[in-house]
Amino acid sequence: MENYQLQLIETILVVLGMVLLQFFNRNAIVRVLKKFNFGRHRRKMTTRILNFFVFLTAGITITAIWGLEQSDLLLFLSSILTVLGIAFFAQWSILSNITSSLILFFNHPVKVGDRVRFLDKEYDIEGRITEIGFFFMHIQTNEQHEITVPNSVVLQKVFSILKDGNTAG
Repeated sequence: MENYQLQLIETILVVLGMVLLQFFNRNAIVRVLKKFNFGRHRRKMTTRILNFFVFLTAGITITAIWGLEQSDLLLFLSSILTVLGIAFFAQWSILSNITSSLILFFNHPVKVGDRVRFLDKEYDIEGRITEIGFFFMHIQTNEQHEITVPNSVVLQKVFSILKDGNTAG
C-alpha cells in the first residue's frame, strides 16, 4: 500500500507541475510574442502547441511512475514518429494539414487579417483571412462568404498578399 501511495503523490505532483508550467508558459508566450508584435491568433496557437508538449511530457512521466516498461514506451514513441514522418509526405493526410499549419505559423509571411488572392485556375479565391487553424485557413470573400482552404493546399498554391483596398486581376 505504501508504494501505491508514493505513486499517487508523485502523480499529483506531476499534474500540479504541469498546470503551473502551462500557466507560466502562457504568460511568457504572451509577453514575448507581444514584444515581437505577433497577433493574438499566433499567441493562441503557440500556447496550444507548447501546452501539447507539456501534456505529452507529463503523460510520459506519469506512465513511468506507474511502471510502464521502457520498451513499451519506445514502441509507442517510434509509432508516433512514424505517423508524423508519413504526414510530412502524405498530402492527403489530416496530419499533413497539421504540419502545414505549423509551417504556415512559423515560416510564412501570411497572417490573420491579410487580404489574399490565389493565382490558380482551380482556386479563384480572393478575400480576407479570418483564421488559420490546425486544418484549414478561413477566408471571407468580398461577397461575405466564408471559404475554408486546407492548409496543405495553401502551401502548394501560389497566392498574392494584397494591400488594403487593392484587388488583383
